Amino acid sequence: MEGLTSGFVTSLLMGAIVAGIPLLLAGLGEQLSEKAGVLNIGLEGMMLAGAWLGFLVAWRHDSMALGLWAGAAGGMMVAALMAGLCLWLRLNQIVIGIALTLGAEGATALLQQMAFSHSYPRLGGVNTLSVPWLANLPVFGKALFVQPLVVYLAVGCVPLLAWLYRASNAGLALQAAGDKPAALDAAGVSVQGTRTLAVLTTGALAGLGGAYMAQIGAGIFVPFMTQGNGFIATVLAMLARGRPLWVLAGALLFGTCLSLTTALQVLGVNLPTDVIQMLPFITVMLVLVVFGRRASLPAALGTLWTRGAR
Repeated sequence: MEGLTSGFVTSLLMGAIVAGIPLLLAGLGEQLSEKAGVLNIGLEGMMLAGAWLGFLVAWRHDSMALGLWAGAAGGMMVAALMAGLCLWLRLNQIVIGIALTLGAEGATALLQQMAFSHSYPRLGGVNTLSVPWLANLPVFGKALFVQPLVVYLAVGCVPLLAWLYRASNAGLALQAAGDKPAALDAAGVSVQGTRTLAVLTTGALAGLGGAYMAQIGAGIFVPFMTQGNGFIATVLAMLARGRPLWVLAGALLFGTCLSLTTALQVLGVNLPTDVIQMLPFITVMLVLVVFGRRASLPAALGTLWTRGAR
């Protein structure tokens, strides 16, 4: 019984990391974008673009690393389109975000069919890095400390962004772009430039999350495979109140919900897949009920910047 329980915990943790890392990367990107005053509803489309392009490059060049870079570039391309339409052509952020998501869903499904017809090729195994000593810990060692390099880099982004927000000029510029853009403009810093850079970085992180999902999480690209992860990441960013550590905690929580199917199979519990797939969204609603009123958003979030306006 003890071995079965430890196997359940290990399986649950491993599944939580596989499902949570895309949420973490996309959530951190959304948090950065929102700090700058841009509501990035197109996150789902950026993840899908990164997933498809990253998988395609990884499959054709037999390189996971190259595929992850390509995924980040794919997400950034969608983000560049959003920045151009919303920040420079001054179109509505919510409408454009939804349009980009729908467009990415259709485009990636069409490109997948054109590239592979009705076949779904799979990628090979994934190289992992073991943390000395810690990897040998019972139950937790294999789950937490034997992971691909991108997992460690994603978690490392949490303290890096926390420092950026609190102790750097770039963090102050981001905060000002979201709360007091007029003050940032008066200080001689471009509000549009700051917001554009934030949106592009968001796209790169979301695309990387999508590429991780396709290459490492599934080993295959399937149309519409993000299944609402971009919207869950948006909720995480809003509820985290500017704290990257809270994004990490939320990503692990929702990742655990998503991984319950595999973990319960270890215990011999057979639940309908549809029931398990509902859990993340039920969790989102419960979290919103409990913490939604405490969410703190930038004062200028979603508003267009006009120089000279106060």
